[in-house]
Amino acid sequence: MGLIVQKYGGTSLSDPEKIRGVARRVIRSEEEGNRLVVVVSALGDTTDNLMKLAHKVSARPAEREVDMLISTGEQVSMALLAMAIDDLGHPAISHTGTQLEIITDSTHTKAKILDINTKRIKDAIKAGKIVIVAGFQGVDLSQEITTLGRGGSDLTAVALAKALGAEVCEIYTDVEGVYTADPRIVPDAKKLDVLSYEAMLELASLGTQVLQSRSIEVAKKFDIPIHVRSSSTDKEGTWISKEVRAMEDVLVSGVTYNEDEAKVTILDVPDRPGMAAMIFRRIAEADINVDMIIQNVSKTGIGRTDVSFTVVKTDLEKTMEIMKQVSDEVGAKGAVADDGIAKVSVVGVGMRSHSGVAARMFEALASVGINIEMISTSEIKISCVIRQEDAKEAVRVIHKRFELGKPIAKPS
Repeated sequence: MGLIVQKYGGTSLSDPEKIRGVARRVIRSEEEGNRLVVVVSALGDTTDNLMKLAHKVSARPAEREVDMLISTGEQVSMALLAMAIDDLGHPAISHTGTQLEIITDSTHTKAKILDINTKRIKDAIKAGKIVIVAGFQGVDLSQEITTLGRGGSDLTAVALAKALGAEVCEIYTDVEGVYTADPRIVPDAKKLDVLSYEAMLELASLGTQVLQSRSIEVAKKFDIPIHVRSSSTDKEGTWISKEVRAMEDVLVSGVTYNEDEAKVTILDVPDRPGMAAMIFRRIAEADINVDMIIQNVSKTGIGRTDVSFTVVKTDLEKTMEIMKQVSDEVGAKGAVADDGIAKVSVVGVGMRSHSGVAARMFEALASVGINIEMISTSEIKISCVIRQEDAKEAVRVIHKRFELGKPIAKPS
């Protein structure tokens, strides 16, 4: 018998009938000869609703208490799924991250997994039980409950697959796999049969909401095959694995966008060595991740510069507080924020060996009058910051420019 880790997202568990449907799917997989560990997200929009509730009672809820609150969503899911499986005549047992000793660091709301004690899981499997695990959560060495960041149940599943030596990590969602673009925006978007870890990592970090980027980092590091598939069909989804020749032949694998970022600009900074290091050291000390960075000559003249960068919107308030302090310390002219931006990106392993991708992307945006505010590139991706209201049109026009709606050749 093989060991499989399955993860089910909140949309797959949004009502009692869907929960029973997941229970039947899990049992079917077990009856095919597999041992099962199942990771669950919170039901439907539970986490979002809990966060809204937190902000109704507190303008700035303490991150420790946020973790205490939002970790409860997955506990509801795991218990209900275990009940549904038991009701169908198959023994199941549910566990929280604390019970399983999914040990993390102490960074609330975006903790990193340090270790997993697999004894309870292995004992339950030996006893013939299907193990249900609350995703998204862990516990630090001081027994404080922590959570793993947005989409953290994906990370729980991949980390468990590594710790248990699973054959595959199956990620079940409400779509049939990973597409060349969001099919809700681009009707002719195509499902990708295979993707490299590297391309999927870029797509995930740039806005594709199918998988958490940190889960891909772990999968890549330990070579864990991931199968992204639909919870409502038995069709093959998208396999994410090591790079193969067929992937290298594809110029662009997908177009994605992200509206969850904001631009911060610290104005009129003295243009001397060490300024940038000091600014971004202060941000790093607050455990804030910076994405794109650009530095321009200030409008006030020589010897001064404006430094702009992007952060996720949830970190914007904290970032602005830090930047105002930094501005006073270095004699800058203050900091301003812009939360009306979006980032549109193209990703493809084949970009390494093909030229002209940037030009085609910029031409596509120019053809519909979309202005580019910031640009960032790597070997396999190009990202542009644009106005938020232009994001969906940008995705459609770029998707069309690279002819991603055409049938995708099967990999050899």
